[in-house]
Amino acid sequence: MRSDLMKKGRQRAPQRSLMKACGLDDEQISKPLIGIVNSFNEIVPGHVHLNQIARAVKDGVLAAGGTPLEFNTIGVCDGIAMGHEGMKYSLCTREIIADSIECMVMAHRFDALVFIPNCDKVVPGMLIAAARLNLPSIFISGGPMLSLDSDSGALDLNSVFEAVGALQVGKISQDDLDEIENSACPGCGSCSGMFTANSMNCLTEAIGLGLPGNGSLPAVYAGRLRMAKEAGRRIMALLEEGLCAADILTPKAFQNALTVDMALGCSTNTALHLAAIAHEAGIDFSLEMINEVSAKTPNLCHLAPAGPHHMQDLHAAGGVRALMAELDKLGLLQTDLPTVTGKTLAQNLEGARVLNYEVIRPHSDPYQATGGLAVLFGNLAPNGGIVKQSAVSHAMLKHTGPARVFNSEEEAVEAIYAGRIVKGDVVVIRYEGPAGGPGMREMLSPTSAIAGMGLDEDVALITDGRFSGATRGAAIGHISPEAVSGGLIALVEEGDSICIDIPARKISLLVDEHILYSRQSNFKLAEKPPVTGYLKRYAAMVGSADSGAVLKD
Repeated sequence: MRSDLMKKGRQRAPQRSLMKACGLDDEQISKPLIGIVNSFNEIVPGHVHLNQIARAVKDGVLAAGGTPLEFNTIGVCDGIAMGHEGMKYSLCTREIIADSIECMVMAHRFDALVFIPNCDKVVPGMLIAAARLNLPSIFISGGPMLSLDSDSGALDLNSVFEAVGALQVGKISQDDLDEIENSACPGCGSCSGMFTANSMNCLTEAIGLGLPGNGSLPAVYAGRLRMAKEAGRRIMALLEEGLCAADILTPKAFQNALTVDMALGCSTNTALHLAAIAHEAGIDFSLEMINEVSAKTPNLCHLAPAGPHHMQDLHAAGGVRALMAELDKLGLLQTDLPTVTGKTLAQNLEGARVLNYEVIRPHSDPYQATGGLAVLFGNLAPNGGIVKQSAVSHAMLKHTGPARVFNSEEEAVEAIYAGRIVKGDVVVIRYEGPAGGPGMREMLSPTSAIAGMGLDEDVALITDGRFSGATRGAAIGHISPEAVSGGLIALVEEGDSICIDIPARKISLLVDEHILYSRQSNFKLAEKPPVTGYLKRYAAMVGSADSGAVLKD
């Protein structure tokens, strides 16, 4: 066992003494040491119940003859951090999470790892750690939040953001907003739509590191605890079999993840995170691959924000397993791959079927013939920009309009609420990229304000920052290169014409070259308040969004 180096032999008596100080006895020390990597905290609804998940995992490990040892890592709630300086501290935690896990695991010689994430940056941070450490590994998330019905339909976090915009233009009352606020998030779990957290948890199934149901089984269902116990038992089997993370995280597995991503209509953030995980695993990944996979993968689901369904509906319809079975009918998946169940993906899909074709459309009648995400290229984004095309109205798939330029999210939100954004505009929010933000903030506040005010079918937004998985409408993020790195987005001026053509995968600034050359000659970076601490180090080290915003070597 890997842990023997730390605990076996007379020279390791001091180490055993310290472990005994924690209450472990000789029998427990002699068994495989299983790291339970938990992101429990008491401020994030997706994480507030993870101590219960961890307890169930430990029961499974104990039943299978291992010694579970829990340690924690951080987890930021994007919803709570949204719309203020706190959002700069979201994406950058992905690297802290991966690094902190590496430090704990390398220092304490765990034999295998059970990862318990739930929210946005925590899942990819833990996946990066799994790829880096290459130990027997399994993922068991906390599961999604339920969505409750109301007079205006099923609610989720996005409903509250959009309700703020609706109140601003008098479409609802303060009492209406209060009711939505009190009902939209009814309990623990990751926010209930196909937002980033649930997108990444679903992709743990597709890539082979999560048990079937891990992505969609609601947080409050008892089946989630039973699955956690099974994860604890399975990690012991994976250790005995010698099946490590790198055996599962193969190029074919990433192709499967992208395919499921396109069919589900996952968050645009998955492009950022899959690129970073692939980088850590030493696997080639590019934004062009997203368009290639999207071109042949039908979009089978319209979960919120793209449609009315939520994660509980996906689970009741058969979950990710049923969706993969539907994709397999078209031969779109590589099914001869190992998974943490101890079976191949093909074996996992045996007997799987869609139970509700309104939630998971049949492959012969998809929402659209191509996938949920699209990467746009052009002079405005030579290295790419990404949009959740499944959440864009047909009227906005092609749009040309005047640029309304803002150097921060706050400036844009102020203009939107002041009524200065009108039909046809293209809102440009820049200096919000990985280095320029720094931290590549999500722009759910401006997009939700526009949607709540009824402008989402008439106004486009582009940014070198990110959009939340809850965003709907013609919102193109990850514009690369970013403004602070000299990207053309930095030269856009008020009133410039911008052309967006999602079907053609094009985004262009319609300004003559000689005018752009003149602007470049006189260009100066916009002044922004100085940053300190971790953000200062992060801004100096982070790479471009098109390569996953990973830290430079």
